Order: sequence, then structure tokens, then C-alpha cells
Amino acid sequence: MAEPGTLEKLVSLCKRRGFVYPGSEIYGGLTGTWDYGPLGVELLRNIKNAWWHDNVTTRDDIVGLDSAILMNRTVWQASGHEDAFTDPLIDCKACKARFRADQIAESACPRKPSKHPGEFAECQLTEARKFNLMFKTFVGPVEESAATVYLRPETAQGMFVNFKNVCDSTRVKLPFGIAQIGKAFRNEITPKQFIFRSREFELMEIEFFCKPETSQEWYRTWQDTRFAWYQSLGLKGSNLRLREHAKEELAFYSRGTSDIEYQFPWGWGELEGIAHRGDYDLSQHQKFSGKDLTYFDDETKERFLPHVIEPAAGATRATLAFLCEAYAEEQVEGETRTVLRLSPRLAPVKAAIFPLVKKEGMPERAMAICNDLKKHWPVFYDEKGAVGRRYRRQDEAGTPFCLTVDGQTAQDQTVTVRERDSMTQTRIGVDHIRNFLIERLID
Repeated sequence: MAEPGTLEKLVSLCKRRGFVYPGSEIYGGLTGTWDYGPLGVELLRNIKNAWWHDNVTTRDDIVGLDSAILMNRTVWQASGHEDAFTDPLIDCKACKARFRADQIAESACPRKPSKHPGEFAECQLTEARKFNLMFKTFVGPVEESAATVYLRPETAQGMFVNFKNVCDSTRVKLPFGIAQIGKAFRNEITPKQFIFRSREFELMEIEFFCKPETSQEWYRTWQDTRFAWYQSLGLKGSNLRLREHAKEELAFYSRGTSDIEYQFPWGWGELEGIAHRGDYDLSQHQKFSGKDLTYFDDETKERFLPHVIEPAAGATRATLAFLCEAYAEEQVEGETRTVLRLSPRLAPVKAAIFPLVKKEGMPERAMAICNDLKKHWPVFYDEKGAVGRRYRRQDEAGTPFCLTVDGQTAQDQTVTVRERDSMTQTRIGVDHIRNFLIERLID
């Protein structure tokens, strides 16, 4: 688990270095919204690209989809979201604050932070009531019930309603999956813990369709596959766990649900859920739409509704987990070095290129190297300040390699390569730089 105070330091670093900014900050902000800066948008994109590459591009049994954020209202009636996608809400009449009833023990009283809501003498808590988390809006010029739509709270339903389209247009055969990355929106009662719980976020979800008799085996396979993915990108096994839901936690249709959890600075939090949803979703959409969503097996000549295994990951939560895992402080030559030990595959900037000094043709040679590498990866050129300070700036950004052009470069066409984590330095030929980086950046 991260050291106390790590989250506060990380939030400060994220703003200072351009990973994450508070949303609408110049107007006082908007609770539960965050903007991704130049480094943050690259990190988030790299996480999504890694997920897509490992789960779609390199597999023969999963295809991609990008469904609309706005969907017919009946979709959410069929899925049960319109009636049941709720959290228990409690108001305090004294301070006007609102809390989730199931998180009272984790919340602090605004007037007496050392106590939980309801424990302070002035607290006047209401009875819990259901609060629907979907953002409601209207299509067209008239705000009437018939025009009601919702901003999607998940991407999954877009894959279920397109199940027949995908089967008909791609001729896929069971078992197969549909994958999607996209924005989702939830009107959280109490957004908190930086980007962990926000009102606008990105999801990376798979709906994997299989024969009912093989579904339990696939459920276990996806548990192992997804757990190993986080480890492959740098999350330590000691900070990860797979928690199987108890029977009383399961939705009524669930055949099994487990969470991959990460030990954040405040404790364990969900990164991804793997759910065995049975045939609930397809049967509901078949019922409400009147369309046949069964699958015909050419080999057995059977027609049936497939079962679904759903690995649903949060791209924004994964971003926070990778940042927490990577953040480190250490003493180097009497100074504190702050470093983000991100996997090179995820690092926003892959290499920084420096001229040792701004003379003797060094800037020109360094810029030529930078322009060549820029065709292949995000790289950064910096000639300002002492080279040691430039190293420190790149350490904070998580840049795995720094290349320095110096006086020797003109003599033998070599540069100094400094590695972020070990801070070791070696010399390589200018003509070997690209291959050097390929070997270390591409898995």
C-alpha cells in the first residue's frame, strides 16, 4: 500500500506536470469532473491502446464496436437501469450535505470531520431514498416524457443491442466477444478520491458470448486473463487481488461476479469487474424489442440464447492505479527525486532528447534525432537548464529514456542514454537509437 499522503502528492504532481486538471477550474470547478492535460491524455490513450491491442487486435475471437452514447429509452427500460440503477441517498438538513447511505462509515461530517455523518449533535439526517444515477436529457426541441433519453451509464448495452448486427455482418461463431471503449456518465452522489469516482469517465468493456455449458470455464479464464494483464503492465501482485462476490452481493441474474481490486492509498478499490451474466441481457432485449436474438449453431443445429461473460474495466481507474504504483520518492545526492516508474509501454513520452549545451552544433544534432524519432513515438526536446535538472523533469513525467548529445557525439556519432529507473548511463551509436528503443518499448 502507498505511503500516507501519496494521493495528495500525486494530485499535486498531476496538475503541475499536466496529467490531470480540475474540470472548469477558472470558473470554480465542477465537482466530479476532470480534464486530462498533455501528459495525461497520452497516458490514458496508451492504456486504452494497450487494452485494445491485447484484447482485440491480437485475438481472433473478439471484434470491436463503437456504439452511440444516446440510445432509445427502451434500452434502459429493458436493461433495468431506468427502475433500478440507483444509490441510497441521505440528506443532512443541518448542513445540506448529501451522502450515500451505504458509505456513511467512510464519510466525514462537514461540520465535524472527526465524526461520521449522524454522529455529531447537530446532524439531522433524513431517511434513505433511492436516487437514479443516470443523467436525463431530451432529444429534439420539446422537453417532454416521449423525448426522454439518458447519457449511458455503461457501454455494455450498446453491445447487446448490436449482437444480431455483429453476428449477421461478420459471420462470427461462438465463442466470441464484442469489445468497446467509450465514455460513460453517472450522477454520483459523492464523487471522491480524485479520478477514482467521477461523473464522467471511460470504460473498456467486453461482452463475451459462449455456449451455456462452457460459461463457467470462460468465467474462470477471463478472471485469470484480466488479472495477468494488470500485472504485465507493472501493477504488483501484492497490490492486486481478485475478490469473488458473496451470494448476497450478486444481482439476481448473476451466475457469479468477481472484482479485480487495487490497493489505493485509501485502501482497496475496484479496477475491473468480471461478471457471469447468464442470458439475462439478451433475453431482456429480445423480450422488449420483439426481435429474435437467439444464436443458431450450424454444427449442432441448435438455436439458443448465449451466456455472457463481461470483463468491464475502468480506463480512468486504471490510469489512477498505474500512477499510484509508479509514484516514488527517493534521496539522490542529498536531494529528493520524484519519479514515475511507469511501464515504457504506458509512458506518455517515450524518450527525451537533450543537447548538453546550446553551442557547438549540439542543438542541431539533438533536434535532428528528435525529428527522426518523432515519426515513431511521442518524444520531447529540451535544452533549458542544467542536464541534471532536465533529467529530474523527465523522471516526474515518467519518461523511460533520456538521450544526450554532447561533445563526443561529433567525434564518434554516439549519444549518452540515461535510463529512468536505475539512472545508469551508456553510450550507443546514433544509428542504433531507433532499434534500441524498439527493443525496450514494443512488447
